[in-house]
Amino acid sequence: MLTAHNLSKAYGLSPILENITFSINAGERVGLIGPNGSGKSTLLHLLTGQERPDRGGITLNPPNLRVGYLAQGFLPDEDQTLGDLLHQTVGDPDELETELGQLAMALAKNPDQEELHLAYDATLDKLNRADYGRIQPLLATFQLDQLDSDQPVRSLSGGQKTRLALVLILLDEPQLLLLDEPTNHLDIGMLEWLETWLNNFNGGVLIVSHDRAFLDQTVTRILDLNPHTHTIREYPGNYSSYLQQYLTEQEKHLSTWKDQQYEIRRMKQDIQRTFEQARSVEKSTTPRQPNVRRLAKKVANKAKSREKKLDRYLESDERVEKPLRSWQMKLNLDEAPHLGKDVLFLEDLAIGYPGYAPLLEQINQQAQAGERIILTGVNGSGKTTLLRTIAGQLQPVAGQVRLGQSVQLGYMSQEQELLDPEQTPLTTIQEVAPLNETDARSFLHYFLFTGDDALRKNGRLSYGERARLSLARLVASGCNFLLLDEPTNHLDIPSRTMFEEALSQFEGTILAVVHDRYFIEQFATKIWLVDDQQLELIYI
Repeated sequence: MLTAHNLSKAYGLSPILENITFSINAGERVGLIGPNGSGKSTLLHLLTGQERPDRGGITLNPPNLRVGYLAQGFLPDEDQTLGDLLHQTVGDPDELETELGQLAMALAKNPDQEELHLAYDATLDKLNRADYGRIQPLLATFQLDQLDSDQPVRSLSGGQKTRLALVLILLDEPQLLLLDEPTNHLDIGMLEWLETWLNNFNGGVLIVSHDRAFLDQTVTRILDLNPHTHTIREYPGNYSSYLQQYLTEQEKHLSTWKDQQYEIRRMKQDIQRTFEQARSVEKSTTPRQPNVRRLAKKVANKAKSREKKLDRYLESDERVEKPLRSWQMKLNLDEAPHLGKDVLFLEDLAIGYPGYAPLLEQINQQAQAGERIILTGVNGSGKTTLLRTIAGQLQPVAGQVRLGQSVQLGYMSQEQELLDPEQTPLTTIQEVAPLNETDARSFLHYFLFTGDDALRKNGRLSYGERARLSLARLVASGCNFLLLDEPTNHLDIPSRTMFEEALSQFEGTILAVVHDRYFIEQFATKIWLVDDQQLELIYI
């Protein structure tokens, strides 16, 4: 269905992709993984024609293959309504018939133009699928059928936008799917539905995701994009299978490198001993002992020959390079201020927005020091609203929120809207911590902001960079109670792993909205489940 031939792409002097070659066939579900910044989104832009490669090409079979592309960020027009967007996607039958007639006339005049044939076939195909009856069942499947068609799309929540983007793609009935972070903002129920749907999809799928459970349940092959070599390596099986193969390779590589280093040290020591032996003989003899000195010279030449041989080996392709460690975040969260036993009390709490019915009512829960609480439930049920109410950004509809006396609260929002787009990572950290520029830059280095990265405006940072900066801001502020709204969104797998390890060392209390099932299984001590406008406590 799709074949990439020796794709290469660079920005200026910085290579991003080098000789990337792979194919996707019908029925295959392929996972594309790699650290943030390794070129995954760039590769998708090449595959969708948004950018052109410097070298190489892309072949679709057939050429008019319908490709559905889910971008990482769904940004509709400012004034676009839900109804406008849906009808625009399905197409107007009258307009399509008119366009088809115009293409037919053009073909009659230019029957040999392949572009006209492809345009005619695509328009005819879209006309055959221009059925408005397909819209409502899909909206119901993705729990969007209760929305008003006149509602501005930009007013939807992050989860609703992701689900709407999936609806728009499925309305086009694609034969090949390119999905960039499809699990962001989806609740667990919707994740499981999407997994089942993908496993029954007859076309080809390329998935960029950092959700390890999702990759385990869906993909049959992994493409690992290496940020150092800018190349791709293929592994059969799902994510867990890839990880086992990769770690085995790394262990073997490290063992081979250690053996090589031992042999290099042995050869250097042997060369040094031989040189010292020759010099010792030369110093202990006189010109009247020419035979002994000739022997010493031969020994010295032997040492030089071995030295040249070692130099040639060190410069050759036979030498094994030291395994490079993946960039991973280093978080120091174990220095938070001391936290008393009682952290949070929710008493007869009702939450929501003025003029509307409460989203949740009669909430009576509490959190204590050291607890790791996962807040879960379907999208739109009020999880983010509850976090914003606890953080003091929204007033309770009824009841109250009480924090313990020693609590210093830190809130990481889902959309990272708390980051000032005009500030830089450097000024963002200095705003919450008394650090000079050198110390602030050193601190940011732990979160993978190096060199001039610390001076770029926040508004120009990628999704992953904004997520890392939001975490850095929390850590720098010295908080001991973390409110995290989908904190692992936009983090690559190594960063998620280190994030989980860092949080396990954090001595404070954490309340997090998370849909990453790996994270929940390894992290939570109890769960708050939002169901039917109530908050239910579930112990792990």
